[in-house]
Amino acid sequence: MSLSLVQSRALLGLEAAKVTVEVHLANGLPSFTLVGLADVEVKEARERVRCAIQNANLEFPTNKRITVNLAPADLPKDSGRLDLPIALGILAASGQIDAARLAEYEFAGELSLSGELRPVRGALATALALHTGQVSAKLVLPPGSAEEAALVPGAQVYRARHLLDVVRHFAPPGSPALEGQDSATAASDDGWARVHAAAPTASARIADMADVKGQAGARRALEIAAAGGHSVLLVGPPGSGKSMLAQRFAGLLPEMTTDEALQSAAIGSLNGRFSLERWGQRPTCSPHHSASAVALVGGGSPPRPGEISLAHHGVLFLDELPEFPRAALEALREPLETGSITISRAARRAEFPARFQLIGAMNPCPCGYLGSTTHACRCTPDQVHRYQSKLSGPLMDRIDLHVEVPALPASDLLNAPSGESTAHIQQRCHAARERAARRQGKTNQALAGQEIDAHARLDPAALKFLQSASAQLGWSARGTHRVLKIARTIADLADSESTQLTHVAEAMQYRRALQRAVAP
Repeated sequence: MSLSLVQSRALLGLEAAKVTVEVHLANGLPSFTLVGLADVEVKEARERVRCAIQNANLEFPTNKRITVNLAPADLPKDSGRLDLPIALGILAASGQIDAARLAEYEFAGELSLSGELRPVRGALATALALHTGQVSAKLVLPPGSAEEAALVPGAQVYRARHLLDVVRHFAPPGSPALEGQDSATAASDDGWARVHAAAPTASARIADMADVKGQAGARRALEIAAAGGHSVLLVGPPGSGKSMLAQRFAGLLPEMTTDEALQSAAIGSLNGRFSLERWGQRPTCSPHHSASAVALVGGGSPPRPGEISLAHHGVLFLDELPEFPRAALEALREPLETGSITISRAARRAEFPARFQLIGAMNPCPCGYLGSTTHACRCTPDQVHRYQSKLSGPLMDRIDLHVEVPALPASDLLNAPSGESTAHIQQRCHAARERAARRQGKTNQALAGQEIDAHARLDPAALKFLQSASAQLGWSARGTHRVLKIARTIADLADSESTQLTHVAEAMQYRRALQRAVAP
């Protein structure tokens, strides 16, 4: 048979679009043509496939006109994931393997020149897309990629180490394709195997909140943020512990569910950053302040996820927040509200989830010592205003808690006992989230519109106080709702059915850190 069809997948965002690799062998001048909107990496597959087939002592049809079509023709294809399907298509078209048996499988893998299979990015995202779309295909993947894909419940994943492992499985009985294979190229006994989900490995140690001495106000704010899913801005002089607090924040969050772990791992798999050792751990992404808007929110062609998507169901920590490019910070506005980011290009559009908790850290002024009792601030009011104005009003309005982190005196730092451990704080945060989930089915931060009025349950005294305070302080409607949601979280931590005056009063204190910093 001179025509064969092999199924594979191309990645477009988190979607795994079906790709049919059509291979046709015809008489004529020998050539190897590859069509179907293939990127440079895919076009280079011609040389990798030719060498892999020949070095595996299989027959490459050098006297034929080979045409490979990657359908659909208008779908961009990139990376070396189509090497294995192309090689199998050529072998099936030349009669060396059974083409009919390939129909039940989908293949992805990069070939080395010797025929060894190398991992490809996005294996878990591919398996998750098949699971979501209820596609019952069997996946054949290289080592490393197969173990990723097997984490998806119900996935049928097979691992192949070498091209010959796949050929041996699909070659008809008595096929000459495997005759005369020497020990150097013969398929190994364990080369083809069904892969099942690996047992979760021991989690890496997470830094403990007990390491933080003092800073009771900042610790309380992080507890509220973890309980309600709120974003936080830490403001304080250099060395006061802002980064130390932020790096320990992920440990306060509840354990990830299986669905959350799969979504987070699938996004990491798209960028080749997934690790089995970190399975089930909430990610903490800490990009440098020189990162561009594309690095933060994603982009490129084809679109790739950025840091906000890699932090999905985890923490995005932006240290030295005012030093980030203005465009990069403004690009965070919409994801903070919607929990997703849509990247549009001329030919393609991709949507990535971005439900993250933002932890920002900044100094109150350029020198860092505004309001400090130990160092004199050298900044003029104009310099302070320009520095703080790098964070726009709309962005600040979307950050729930603004927290001062003052510098500790040396005596307090050296003599203070260790703080409360992460495990104890996490128990309270988990209990508060459970109360919110039973009441409204989501975290307090995710409440919107009429849900806020329905679930806030404000006492009459608290309602009157909030109305008066918001009018006097000139808060926007969004800012007022933010305070109300924080107050609801504080009430959940206190196991209170209603939101009381004390809860609203405490919530108000977390919206004025920068205002106090610039006060005369």
